[in-house]
Amino acid sequence: MIEILESLQARIAEIKEFSYVGEDWGQLNYEEIPYPLSWPCALISITEATFEDNGKSKSMTSHHKQQGFITFDITVATLKFSSQSSNSEDVQANAWEGWNYLKKIHEKLHEWRPKSFCGSLKRSSWKSVLREDGIQELHVFYTMSISNC
Repeated sequence: MIEILESLQARIAEIKEFSYVGEDWGQLNYEEIPYPLSWPCALISITEATFEDNGKSKSMTSHHKQQGFITFDITVATLKFSSQSSNSEDVQANAWEGWNYLKKIHEKLHEWRPKSFCGSLKRSSWKSVLREDGIQELHVFYTMSISNC
């Protein structure tokens, strides 16, 4: 599983605008400022993985083949708080910044296969989390299957 996560991290890190790409271990819920990351960032986690038996194999260590289905959560976070007027050019120029990052992630990940034993990633949903701390938090979810795991 680690090799899949590392492949995802490397693929997202190709988007040069991100200052931080890594595992989501709760950095956005950190109660101390500064947050233990830099902006904008992309955080990767597995929200769910299910497995089912798919026969036996003499060549595998466990001798039981399984088919897995994994859901990844890619969180994009940008710092939106500004003391500037919402009508200023700087604020308006960056108004849709987070959504543009989701688009770039989609261009990198949708139908991409992280490893040969993986199916291609498919976007399944996205959501926005309203926060009171000036951070824009967006989540995009991708699913894929893995074989003989």
